[in-house]
Amino acid sequence: MFRSSVQTIEAFKNVLLRLPTGMYVKPCSILSDATIGQHTRHIIELYQCLIDGYAAGEVCYDHRKRDKQIENELEFAVGILLFIQENLEKDDKQLSISYDLNERDVKIDSNYLREVMYNLEHMIHHQALIKVAINHLTDLQLPSSFGVAPSTIQYRNQCVQ
Repeated sequence: MFRSSVQTIEAFKNVLLRLPTGMYVKPCSILSDATIGQHTRHIIELYQCLIDGYAAGEVCYDHRKRDKQIENELEFAVGILLFIQENLEKDDKQLSISYDLNERDVKIDSNYLREVMYNLEHMIHHQALIKVAINHLTDLQLPSSFGVAPSTIQYRNQCVQ
């Protein structure tokens, strides 16, 4: 799971670094004017919440920083993705996940490995949206696996045989 996460982040960094100048911050009309940078920030900040909350055993994805530097500065975002790759692998342990739902604090039990998997699936989902933006805004050719879950890739490979 850690290997898959790190590889998916690496593929993401490679796509981001190939973006034409200005595309990271260009609003995409078919995604409600969201930018690739905004989706990237969202991915990064959920990983940051998980890594930052690990020691205390408490994670709240709702209390993200919403750091404009991540969504506006591609090189800064890529640097944080590298940090995530280098710091993601940790021993499994119990975690308490907090959510703000209807002005109530709700806590659920989870564990680190489950949350790493959640973040991987969440990242792939947002990569699929980023793929839509890239296809709409540029002529950049993306790897066919970008924004596709590993299980879907495996299924497609089985169907070809």
